Amino acid sequence: MSIFDLPSYIQHDYLGLLGEQLKVSLGATAVGLLISLPIGQACARWRLVYPPVLTLVTIAYSIPSLALFVFLVAYTGLTDTTIFIPLVIYSLAILVPGVVDGIRTVPPDVRIAADAMGFGPARRYFQVELPVAAPTIMAAVRVAAVSSISLMSIGAVIGNLGGFGELFVVGLRSFNLRLVWLGLFSLLVLALLLDLALRGLQRYLTPWADRRSARA
Repeated sequence: MSIFDLPSYIQHDYLGLLGEQLKVSLGATAVGLLISLPIGQACARWRLVYPPVLTLVTIAYSIPSLALFVFLVAYTGLTDTTIFIPLVIYSLAILVPGVVDGIRTVPPDVRIAADAMGFGPARRYFQVELPVAAPTIMAAVRVAAVSSISLMSIGAVIGNLGGFGELFVVGLRSFNLRLVWLGLFSLLVLALLLDLALRGLQRYLTPWADRRSARA
């Protein structure tokens, strides 16, 4: 019997689980990136700020996800927010260093040239520094997105909040290993496809990076 010979209720909900997995995981990664961009810029500009910020996000990442989920249930209930907030917090430990490293790859002469052309700080950041830093930042985004896909599955333990993690819980409760294997296979394939999609987006946004690598 194939692992895809599923109970009718799982067949009906599979696409819903996929949609939930993508909505929460990618949403948390996007919000984490929006928070990380100004933090990372500040850390790159004022070097004394970076060590305490890095320590803070690292400590936050070390908090067990299940414990954080359970803690938040008392305040946010059994909702997507209970999973969303920890995923955003965990993404910062990956994205903040990625943004800092990306901004630090911008050559000083590029900044000097932008200043000489009359670029203000905001314009220089968005039109010069971010595009140059984009390959490094996108590499961090890929790691954070795949990490969120994996961590979200733990939410199934506290309620119907875990996306494909629901397949693990249902499979273990019903002693149906096919569901467990399907959940594992689905997560692996989704993580792989997501990484490939983000890699393609990175190449689309930074075509010069591939040409520069080829010349090197």
